[in-house]
Amino acid sequence: MSPGPDTRHRSRGVAEFAFAIPGDPDQRTGGYLYDRRLAAELPRQGWQVRPVRLPDRFPFPDAADLAATDRLLAGLPDGMPVVVDGLAFGAMPDVAARHAARLRLVALVHHPLGYETGLSPQAATQLVESERAALGHARHVVVTSTTTAQALATAFGVAEARLTVALPGTDPLPVAAGSGSAAPAMLAVGSVLPRKDFPALVDALATLQDLPWRLVIAGSLARDPTEANRLRAAIGQYGLAERVTLAGEVAADELRALLHRSDLFVSSSLYEGFGMALAEAVAAGLPVVAVAGGAVADWMDRDATVLVPPDRPDELALALRLVLAEPDRRHRLRTAALAARDRLPDWAACAAAVAAALDLVARA
Repeated sequence: MSPGPDTRHRSRGVAEFAFAIPGDPDQRTGGYLYDRRLAAELPRQGWQVRPVRLPDRFPFPDAADLAATDRLLAGLPDGMPVVVDGLAFGAMPDVAARHAARLRLVALVHHPLGYETGLSPQAATQLVESERAALGHARHVVVTSTTTAQALATAFGVAEARLTVALPGTDPLPVAAGSGSAAPAMLAVGSVLPRKDFPALVDALATLQDLPWRLVIAGSLARDPTEANRLRAAIGQYGLAERVTLAGEVAADELRALLHRSDLFVSSSLYEGFGMALAEAVAAGLPVVAVAGGAVADWMDRDATVLVPPDRPDELALALRLVLAEPDRRHRLRTAALAARDRLPDWAACAAAVAAALDLVARA
């Protein structure tokens, strides 16, 4: 069956789409990194990017934010494909409804908004309902994992034909040299938010004070001051200030240096739409101990990782004890990680999947 004529929106003969992202696009989170790399790669796939910066307060916009978003979308040409980051799309169902017939709306969902840890039951329910309604106005939905695709198909009513999985890419990294210390150096990466559950990691490590180890947590301490204070309190409660370093948000080159000097990567996150920090750890050939929250268990190499269920601090502590106390076990995990690093998806494949979705939307 012929795909039909190419009706992509064109500016001076070049296919063009708008990419609407809330807030500062240079923020150092996995979602914003994904968006930046996608925007950089898509021109190689034949799609030029028109950036649209939406207001900062998504996914909790006020009336002024929604009005500004409405004006920004109203300023785009009829028929233009518009990819809207899910941090905003799920919180703007009425705006999406107003522009659904005129624009070719594509939602980019990293993970459902209502699945964020720390929300009140009422807020979580409202976000799920809002996102379900908004997604009904998207011509297509791009997701970053098969887990998120399944969630949207089963719980949000998105037909599988409207879903495209575009796994995040991972840049090649030098093989980690390790710390060279008798006390294994552990690294955990992520903004200090309830979903990352770093205090649970500290709770687990508090039971391992008979073993030598050090931990660096690299991630913003400013996004949720209450959670940051909870983490600091846990560190102080157990007297671990000399063993646990809160590095705050670090630049890309500093993060690579931390990976290079580490012996073990740890993730205590309760839910991940994919887990880009985990992929970077594997790219560096690091063994991993991780909570299997969200999509993590779907793609992590089981030979390179010790996975534990969410909300089981006893199992997390046991896994860490086994890996820290047994160098041979760490070596086996590292060997598997070195093999798995060559199987990680790349950014070109990610962009090709999104470009195919844009082509599909443009032809529809």
